[in-house]
This record gives sequence, structure tokens and C-alpha cells, in this order.
Amino acid sequence: MQGVVFTGDRQIELMTFPDPTPGPGEVVLEMKASGMCGSDLHQYRRPKGQARQGTGLPPNPNPTIGGHEPCGVVVAIGPDVLPAQAKIGERVMVHHYTGCTQCAHCRSGWQQLCQEVPVKVYGNNAHGGHAKYMKVPADTLVPLRDELSFTAGAAIACGSGTAYGALRRMNTGGRDTIAIFGQGPVGLAATQFAKAMGARVIALDISAKRLERAKEFGADEVVDPGSNDPVAAIKDLTHGKYADLALDTSSNPEARLNAIRSTKVWGTMCFVGEGGDVKIDVSPHLLRRQMTLVASWTFSNVIQAECADFCVERKIDVDKLFTHRWKLEQADEAYKLFDKQSDGKGVFLI
Repeated sequence: MQGVVFTGDRQIELMTFPDPTPGPGEVVLEMKASGMCGSDLHQYRRPKGQARQGTGLPPNPNPTIGGHEPCGVVVAIGPDVLPAQAKIGERVMVHHYTGCTQCAHCRSGWQQLCQEVPVKVYGNNAHGGHAKYMKVPADTLVPLRDELSFTAGAAIACGSGTAYGALRRMNTGGRDTIAIFGQGPVGLAATQFAKAMGARVIALDISAKRLERAKEFGADEVVDPGSNDPVAAIKDLTHGKYADLALDTSSNPEARLNAIRSTKVWGTMCFVGEGGDVKIDVSPHLLRRQMTLVASWTFSNVIQAECADFCVERKIDVDKLFTHRWKLEQADEAYKLFDKQSDGKGVFLI
């Protein structure tokens, strides 16, 4: 089979790999959709010869198939896989991490937090979904409900699931006004979910196209920080109270600080954008405003399944996020466009 490999310096190679065979406890999926995620750009942009960036996890020195938003069908099952774990023909997403499987974090569904062994992140230091087939442990599978498309499952497998997990951690609800900084795929999904949770949404981005899409996804107000003071704008839109909640999906240092400054006294602000930094003046920005600062790294497999249920029960059109659908042979063109970070979400259909 052929798989997409990030070789560094914004270059991609379609390499040939053996078709995978499942070992004990493993399954092989025939991929149907594999999403493109903003954190892919860390791998895409890294200098040649350097370790894969953005996760802080041990790199794989061998060519590794990209793609950590996998969704497909079970086509082969290895020994020791229980019928309750996987069935031939089952439609599934993948929780794209594997740890030791036995520690408290792993057993509670948070394998990415495992402290016992180097964690595998599919699409980073282990083969991901940008290929015809993908081999994973059966315990990473999350069922995909029939009401959801494979492309929706791919989005939930990281970008949309990350947005949902952050909103859930902040206990977002109908009494809240939330400011969402960045309206790329994760921020737009957050706008979509926050509206479904009943919140009033203020969407921020420097792209007019992305702000227009945010309106289509339910944003009550939109702000362009490139031509407005976002903190003053949010203060004005909330009659001087500032936002109950703020979420930064951009990883931009200025946006991160503005998200904190835009949050009310006793409010909650959450970081989900990977990479970058921020300089916080702790006393005025946090202590003297009784701020709760949250860092949210993706989600557990339990929350991934919950997100899928939420999408079905609230009739959320996850597929609306996608503006581009590609074949694997178009990977170079796809990532060149995605690298501009000016459009919507892309997915490989396999």
C-alpha cells in the first residue's frame, strides 16, 4: 500500500509500505476517511532531519505514515481480540494513542497521559491513517454510529473531538458567553458545539472568510482582532462584564493573552492550540481576577464516543466543516493549501 509521509521542509512523499497484518490484540482497518489536522503542520513544516515536533513524544526515526484522524472499517482481526472489541465490517474511529494499557490513565481511557511507557501517537511516531490500511490495538477502537459519515468520524477523532473535550471541561452551558479565538477547523467546531450547548458565542479570527463561516455555524458575534481591539470589543459586547469563558485554538501568543484578558472575574479560560508560548503577568491577569486556567489535550476514548453521541442526538452537521476532499495522490497539493491556514478543513477519502 502507499502512505503519505511528512519528510520535512514542507515536503511530502507517497511511500510504499507492506500491507499490515494484525498481531495479538490488534486489528486492521480499511481506511475510508483520514482527516487533516492543524497539528499535522508541525510535522509538515519541521526542518528535514529533525524529530517530529508538537507533541513532546519520542520520535520514530523510520518513515512514518501521517494522519491522526482515522476512520474506517475493520477488515482483519488478530488473535486474542474479543468479539466485544471488534467485528469484521464494523464502522470505527480510532482513539489515536497507545500507552501501557494498564496504568490508571490508560484504564480510564486517557492513554496519551500514560507515564509508564513511551506513548505511541498514530500519525506521529506510529503509522497513521493516510493510507489504505491501518493496524491498531483493538482497545483503541471507538464505534462509529450509522447516523454519522466516515468524514464526520474523522473529524471527531481529533479536531472536533478536541473542541468538544475543551467545552466539556469548561462546563459550557446556556448561561455562558464564550469567546473563541481562532476559527480554523477546531475553533469552528467549538463554535458549532458551543451553540448546540446553548452558549452565546463570540468568534474571533483575522480571516474574513473564516468569520463568515463562523456566522454560518451559529456565532452570535464576530470580531476581527486585526482591525479591532479584541478585549475592548468583548467588553463592549458583554456590557462591561467580559466573557464567562474563553477558548484559544490559535496558539498565537497575542491571542492567548487576549483570551485571558477577555475573561471575566471568576471566569475560565482554556488553551487547546498546540505549540507556541504566552507571557502572563500572573497577579493582574490571574490571581486578582480569581481566574481558572485550563489546559485541554484532546480527549479520552470515552469522551470521543460521547462526542459522537452528542453529534447524533443534537443533529450536528459535522460534515459541514469540510471544504476540501482529496485523494492520497493529491497530498502534496492538499497540504500546500492547508499550510496557508486560510480555508476550512480537508480530508482524504480512501
